[in-house]
Amino acid sequence: MLNSKKIMLIDVRETWEILEYGKIPGSVNIPLDEVGEALQMNPRDFKEKYSEAKPSKSDSLVFSCLAGVRSKKALDTALSLGFKSAQHYAGGWKEWVTYEFSEKKQGN
Repeated sequence: MLNSKKIMLIDVRETWEILEYGKIPGSVNIPLDEVGEALQMNPRDFKEKYSEAKPSKSDSLVFSCLAGVRSKKALDTALSLGFKSAQHYAGGWKEWVTYEFSEKKQGN
């Protein structure tokens, strides 16, 4: 899904967590406490701060974090702001890492 650019994956972990543990390729880091403000920014400021085009309310957003707690809060925030196609990746980074490493071990 990420490669198709049909979704925007927003990682809501703190910046230090991403620096320490890594992130899902293609995701944009917007820490949870910035999500509400970020989604209400004007497009130019959003692009300047996050180096990505600001999503529109009809874009598909997927929020992720470490294990699904913060991404659910970010999802609630986005839905309350009118982002109708928002979801969250309940498994988060922990689940993604297990899939990523199991695929590499199998040579896929």
